[in-house]
This record gives sequence, structure tokens and C-alpha cells, in this order.
Amino acid sequence: MQEIDVNTLNQKLSKKENILLLDVRTEQEVFISKIEGSIHMPMNDVPLRMNELDKEKEIVVQCKSGKRSAKICEFLMHNNFTNVKNLKGGIIAWSEEIDPSIIVY
Repeated sequence: MQEIDVNTLNQKLSKKENILLLDVRTEQEVFISKIEGSIHMPMNDVPLRMNELDKEKEIVVQCKSGKRSAKICEFLMHNNFTNVKNLKGGIIAWSEEIDPSIIVY
């Protein structure tokens, strides 16, 4: 599985590249903090809602630390999504390296 680090993701978002940042955390987690521009789809909803995702786009999946998002990346790849990357370190790494205003819980 491919991974992307937070600095590379930040550059892509700054350049407004055509990517989909998929946040698979719970509703409560997203209420506490989120990366601007991310689309929220709780992990358990992905199998039922994956038809809402554009297979043509690069999809970066994120969670708190990278573990849940890795599982979703594997699931998507098994369902014919080819351009999927896991955000290494999740929102914890984003808070530490990109945006310290993000609350880590």
C-alpha cells in the first residue's frame, strides 16, 4: 500500500490538486478536529458508501494515526480503486508537522 506524508499532502492541498482527502474517523473525532477540505465518511460506512467516491481521483485516506485508514486503503484497493494512499501518521502527524492548532485527543 502506498503512503503519503503530511508535508507532501499539504503541498498537494496548497496547489489545489484534484485529490480527495477521506477522513474515516468517527463523528466525535471529526467534531474535535479536522483537516480543512477533508470529506468525512466514517470507517464503518465506507463499504456502503464507496460508490460516492470517484475512482478517477487520487484518494488520500486519513484517521487519527494511520491504522484505520490503512485498513480502508486495503478495502478500497480490493474493490478496484487504484489510486489510494494512506496518510502516514494521520491527524496526529498533521498536528505535529503542519497545523499545531489541530487538537490531538
